Amino acid sequence: MEFRALLFDFDGLIVDTESPSYDSWNEVYAEHGHQMDLLAWADCISNRESSFDPLADLERLLGPGTIDAMEVEARRARRKDELTDVTQLLPGIREYLEEARAMGLKLGIASGSSRRWVTRHLERLGVAEAWDCLRCWDDVERSKPHPDSYLALLDCLDVPAAEAIAFEDSPNGVRAAQAAGILCVAVPNDLTRRLDLSHADMRVDGLGGHPLRRLLEDAAAARAQARAGGR
Repeated sequence: MEFRALLFDFDGLIVDTESPSYDSWNEVYAEHGHQMDLLAWADCISNRESSFDPLADLERLLGPGTIDAMEVEARRARRKDELTDVTQLLPGIREYLEEARAMGLKLGIASGSSRRWVTRHLERLGVAEAWDCLRCWDDVERSKPHPDSYLALLDCLDVPAAEAIAFEDSPNGVRAAQAAGILCVAVPNDLTRRLDLSHADMRVDGLGGHPLRRLLEDAAAARAQARAGGR
């Protein structure tokens, strides 16, 4: 059975917007002589149900009432946007889009961010028209790590899970794709490569330099191996 669709996460996979989020918070922590715990922050990546609150964590470190939470959050958000607005497509993304189109594959995005956020950056980078369908957190009842966005995307594309490949950069994103029954390729970025992605079906260090046709062959082999192992 051939693959018919490529499904992409957005943040950290198409554009590295995750480093600006982490770095902007880390700058705030550094102002107060601390560093944010990456593993604590990792729970927030592709997980809108995360209980980790950087402001509360900072107040825990510094003592209650020591920071102006509204001022800090507003300033941090401006800094995050400033860092994000200069990001570019990650290596290999543009080539994958072009080659997928030439091969007749459908293209979709399943994102844990808002549709407004995703489309804003797709338009900024000139690839807004490349996609057949987008499903974001505001399109579904439950966002990642639940499978809802992927299930909705499959329905929109009219492609069964067995004929799709998902690309994710985070542990929570991998869980969401696999919970929808989709073979998932982990493609970590500079931030998430320090996290445990061993549960993914495949892992590549980056899409640049890993041609799509070769990846499709590797994915078919991984799926066959998983089926032989009774997964």
